[in-house]
Amino acid sequence: MPRATLASRAAPGATRRRAAPTPGPTTRRAARQLADLANVGPATLRDFEVLGIRSIAQLARRDPLALYRALCRKTGQRHDPCVIDVFMATIAQARGGAPKPWWTFTARRKQLVRAP
Repeated sequence: MPRATLASRAAPGATRRRAAPTPGPTTRRAARQLADLANVGPATLRDFEVLGIRSIAQLARRDPLALYRALCRKTGQRHDPCVIDVFMATIAQARGGAPKPWWTFTARRKQLVRAP
C-alpha cells in the first residue's frame, strides 16, 4: 500500500490559505539591490527598467501611483491595478519598512484610487 502524502492526510473540508511569499534575501539582511526586495521578480524588474529606476534609493523617492501612471503611459497599455500594490510594497520596504506581501497593500490602494 502506498504511503499517504501530506496533501492526502489533510482533514476533509479543510481550506488552504494563500501562502506567504517565499522568504528571500530581505528576511536575512537589508536589501541592497532592487532584486533583493520582497515581491520583486523579473516582471517588476523590467517595469523598474522601463521607468528608469536603477536603485533602492531612487525607488524610495517615488510615488506608487505616479509610477503606475508613468508605466501605463510609457508602455502604451493599462496594467493590472495590482501593479500599484507591488509598487506600494516595494517603496515601503525601500523606505525602511519590513517586507510585506504585496496584497497587504490592496485595501490602501483602493482607498487612494477612489479618493477625489
